[in-house]
This record gives sequence, structure tokens and C-alpha cells, in this order.
Amino acid sequence: MKRKRAEIKILEPGRTGKPIAPLIASVLDSLGEDTQRDGLLRTPERVEKALRFLTSGYTTDIDKLVNDAIFDVKYDEMVIVRDIEFFSMCEHHMLPFYGKMHVAYIAKSKVIGLSKLPRIVDAFARRLQIQERLTQQVAECIQEKLEPMGVGVVAEAQHFCMMMRGVEKQHSGTVTSAMLGAFRENKETRDEFLSLIRNGK
Repeated sequence: MKRKRAEIKILEPGRTGKPIAPLIASVLDSLGEDTQRDGLLRTPERVEKALRFLTSGYTTDIDKLVNDAIFDVKYDEMVIVRDIEFFSMCEHHMLPFYGKMHVAYIAKSKVIGLSKLPRIVDAFARRLQIQERLTQQVAECIQEKLEPMGVGVVAEAQHFCMMMRGVEKQHSGTVTSAMLGAFRENKETRDEFLSLIRNGK
């Protein structure tokens, strides 16, 4: 005997307030699934909640995120935060891609609290993305907020759209970089950054 499907509620309306759960139920039905079986009764609501979280970067206010964590300091050397884990979703297939990001800047007169750099990465990763744009957005955000002499960002990721479908290459990885200011103009600066993130492993 089939159980009656639980009422679908809107969870965390986000930007539009339009419910996602009924659409997920329709997708499951189109796939030939029994949306009233035990394992799927609450799945549309769970998927909606997950999607709201995984795309929460759209509503993240970067100014509030950074808050008062920018400090005036007499420091003009390279600052690097390596191996920042991130998880995002490919905008082409809405499948996950994940990896780590290395972020560096050369301060001019301001530094930022170190914990804010991973939060900035998350703010842009939690959107429908492509890795190239994600890398560039993180670099440009840091450049805008700190006005440093330069910013360097390298992202290494694995994409489920390549691992689970299509070419099905489970061990392939993608590396992208964004170099601004001194990191783009000065080969020695760029090489120092790349050496530090490689040799620290």
C-alpha cells in the first residue's frame, strides 16, 4: 500500500521565494520513480534545502562578510593561504566539482583577517559556477577590497561532470589561475608564489 505523500513546503525561500520541491518531485516522476515510496517521500524537500545552501553565495553580502577585518599594517610582502577546500556546482550539468584553492596577495598598506579568505572563496563557490570564473572572481574581490600590489589565485579541482558522465575520467584534474597586478607583471613574483604552493605539500 502506497503512503500518502507528505505536503511539500517551501524551505528557505532565498532570492525568489519560488518553491523548488514540487519541481524536484516532477523530475523524479519523469525519471519513472515512485515519489510516494518511503525513501523518496521527503526527498524533494531535502533537495530544495541542499540547493538553497549550495547556492547561498548569491545572497552573500561580501561587505558584511569582510566586516571590519581589514587592518592598516606596514607590510609589503606576500601573504598566502593554501589548500582552501571548496565545493561548487557546475552550471552546465549542475553536478558538483570540488578541490582546493591557493590565494595570495602582496599587501600595500592593508591586510585582511586570514579566516576571511576562505569565506570569500565559499561566497563565490556556492553558486552555479565554472572553475575559470570562480578563480577570477575570488582574485578580483580581494583586489577590490584590499587594493594590494597584486593577487594570485590558483584552483585545482575535480569535476563530477567529467568523472561520472561524458568522458568518465575519474582521475583527471583541472587547474586554473588568475594573476593580477604584480603577479601578472612580474615573473619572479609569480614564480615565487607557484613555488611556495608546490613545495609546501
